[in-house]
Amino acid sequence: MTLTKAEIVKNLHAQTGFSKERCTELVESVFELMKQELENGNDMLISGFGKWSVKGKNPRKGRNPQTGSELMLDGRRVVTFKCSRKLKESVNAAS
Repeated sequence: MTLTKAEIVKNLHAQTGFSKERCTELVESVFELMKQELENGNDMLISGFGKWSVKGKNPRKGRNPQTGSELMLDGRRVVTFKCSRKLKESVNAAS
């Protein structure tokens, strides 16, 4: 099962007692802040959870799978996530 923003809002509402509208604003604000920081190329660290980083990928050769013709893929930026040791231990303890 995938956790959605709606589920996060519902859980936040149940745990805090804030209105659903306020919880929605809070969740949207947090995600918007995260998005802005990553768009600006900044790393984001949440202690005990993990770190998001923006990495640059160089242009590289690729191949069209339908035609087999070679082409050059543009350079791009990708977001990577590395979980914290605490999160990793918690996930492994649960299984």
